[in-house]
Amino acid sequence: MGASRSKPPSQRQLRVGEEVRHTLVRVLDRGDLRDPLLCEANVTITQVEMSPDLQNATAFVVPLGGNQSDEIVRALNRAAGYLRGQLGREIQLRYTPRIGFEPDLSFDRADEIERLLSSPRVRRDLERADESGKDREEAGDDGA
Repeated sequence: MGASRSKPPSQRQLRVGEEVRHTLVRVLDRGDLRDPLLCEANVTITQVEMSPDLQNATAFVVPLGGNQSDEIVRALNRAAGYLRGQLGREIQLRYTPRIGFEPDLSFDRADEIERLLSSPRVRRDLERADESGKDREEAGDDGA
């Protein structure tokens, strides 16, 4: 989903990210935003990644139905200051993190991988590899 890191996130980053995600969901569900696009949009926040110092958060979002994704992400980024203020009122952290929103492309990537794996050409190659592995097993060759 997000950028690759040299170190995986700490337990604290994961825990705070999940708390921020739940709080953002509650704030968005209240529907008290001024932007009509956000008031009418049904948005799922799939994940929140926190920076190591917990001062920045990246929220990955998917609009229900997947339409208007770019417009909704832009609107959420415009409302980020307001959302940060609401977050600061509802969550107890030393610093309220700055929030950035990005579209969650993991579902699109999963669909693309599924499409590729089910294509006749790849399926044929996988069947060949599977058959050659069975042939080696039957011959007692462990491939070493």
